[in-house]
Amino acid sequence: MKKLQENPSSALYPNPVMLVSSSHKRKESIITLAWGGTCSSSPPTVGIAIRKNRFSYDLIANSKEFVVNIPTTEMLEEVELCGTKSGLDIDKWKECKFTKKKSTVVKTPFIQECPVSMECKLKQIVELGTHDLFLGEVVALHLNEEWKQEKYPNMLTYTRGVYCKSEKI
Repeated sequence: MKKLQENPSSALYPNPVMLVSSSHKRKESIITLAWGGTCSSSPPTVGIAIRKNRFSYDLIANSKEFVVNIPTTEMLEEVELCGTKSGLDIDKWKECKFTKKKSTVVKTPFIQECPVSMECKLKQIVELGTHDLFLGEVVALHLNEEWKQEKYPNMLTYTRGVYCKSEKI
């Protein structure tokens, strides 16, 4: 198969789709991200990339915590809303009709409707360019019972500007 050479880019695809909840001083938001992933297994650490001008950026930077929620394909409408609207303008929890669940370690709530939620304490922010990398240690994990039984729901990925629905794993 012939490979084309393109200009350098961050073309590591597909990317997992995440709904990251954040809160600080009575302000809350949810941001859709597709730039993130596993960084370390011990301690368990995830990385998420956020532009400085996003509302969630300051919430996470100031509270030093966030929750990574993994949505399913059935949540595409909510994923789109959280990725295209600002938490400065709307209450995304209310608009998406998400159920807030009290986290066990951090103050930021997690999204009950997501099959996986990872409570994270911010360890470091790495300035990179258009986005900064937030490294968070996973301090609590909430997952639906189906995941323990290896019946994974359809997951969303993001490839070159398009959401893709994966088959059941």
